Amino acid sequence: MVDAKILVVDDNKSVLSALEILLQFEYKSVQTIFNPNQISSFPNLNDIDIVLLDMNFSAGVNTGNEGLYWLKEIKKKSPNTSVIMMTAYGAVDLAVRALKQGASDFVLKPWNNERLMTTVKSAYELRKSKQEIHNLKKKENNLKQVINEGRNYIIGQSKALTSVLNLVAKVAKTDVNVLITGENGTGKELIARELHRLSTRKNEVFIGVDMGSIAENLFESELFGHAKGAFTDAKEDRAGKFEAAHQGSLFLDEIGNLSLQMQAKLLSSIQNKSVVRVGSNKPIDVDIRLVCATNCNLEQMVADGLFREDLLYRINTIHIEVPPLRERNEDILVLADFFLKKFAHKYDKSGLRINQLAQEKLMEYPWPGNIRELQHTMERAVILSDGNVLKPSDFLLHAKPMQSFDSEPMTLNEMEEQMILRALEQNEGNYSAAAEQLGISRQTLYNKLKKKSD
Repeated sequence: MVDAKILVVDDNKSVLSALEILLQFEYKSVQTIFNPNQISSFPNLNDIDIVLLDMNFSAGVNTGNEGLYWLKEIKKKSPNTSVIMMTAYGAVDLAVRALKQGASDFVLKPWNNERLMTTVKSAYELRKSKQEIHNLKKKENNLKQVINEGRNYIIGQSKALTSVLNLVAKVAKTDVNVLITGENGTGKELIARELHRLSTRKNEVFIGVDMGSIAENLFESELFGHAKGAFTDAKEDRAGKFEAAHQGSLFLDEIGNLSLQMQAKLLSSIQNKSVVRVGSNKPIDVDIRLVCATNCNLEQMVADGLFREDLLYRINTIHIEVPPLRERNEDILVLADFFLKKFAHKYDKSGLRINQLAQEKLMEYPWPGNIRELQHTMERAVILSDGNVLKPSDFLLHAKPMQSFDSEPMTLNEMEEQMILRALEQNEGNYSAAAEQLGISRQTLYNKLKKKSD
């Protein structure tokens, strides 16, 4: 017996009895209504899987309009319930109208029992499919809420930050591509998430991709997906990041790390607003809001032949420059207090505060690692604190000039960090030039910096 609930609505009691007898041996619950006006007050209509609905209830009327009216009412209250229309007056145009208004099928009286049972079974399968789709959409929406939930905050009230946030608010409602630039640790991803939060796509997913961490041989598969059998480990079809972000926002971080070959493939997908999975030749349309970020000088990279000029024009319809923390002096203590409370709660150390001398030390420090460095500094201080007051000695700050061989020796890691910072300073933040000066690849430089910031 099928665990389904069926409701029969007909003004002919003989019809109600016949259908109840026919269906009760196959379906768990069969209920009947003689007067269609009872539909409006029928309890738990959403729980009904199938409604068998007569199309004519008034004597001498055979237009089917009454049935169409009640079909509409049922669909308002329970959109996923399958409705089968019944009438003794068969007309193709009436059947078409009923199907267009949401009926799942159409049965003529007198009916053939076997055919009617087949129709009811199909309607039940349709109901189950709609319910599964409804449940999947609910899960998808819940997942999007979890992914997009505001776990990170933009903290600060400085003029430099306010200017950036005003620009974000203006741009967010549009779908133009945005390029966010700024030093490591300034919060470029937070700005990208704020763009998404304020956009018309806020209820869709935000997908972030660290372009610097994707190996070149995996680039196409990660971004565009692959078809089953495209390569040895491709055991099934897989959607890439572009498809995953469909109707939402796609954030490509560290876009300056892409090789020219990968830039060309990315440009093609952006221009065509479609992707082709590896191992397939079928284009898949994608609708995304593209936001890119980098700490590189892309204009200089274009001049050096390291970045495609046409790709740069595509990704920076609007350019947002995120200021470094040293240009947001009035935000340093605000951020420090925020991180202090966050980590005090995390490590169960309530009542912590920063004394005046420690505050002055934080304000005087140039914060080369920006907000990320401040966050890690505060976490370290909270973990290692012995009392309720954080003093200058509780904050381990590492910005110091390169030492000579006559001074106190540094560890190899400290020396490497200083060399990297000096190379970046001498080359005005140009990663390619700094890497060349240090005799390492750009990818190696990026990985070393990321490891240190983590």
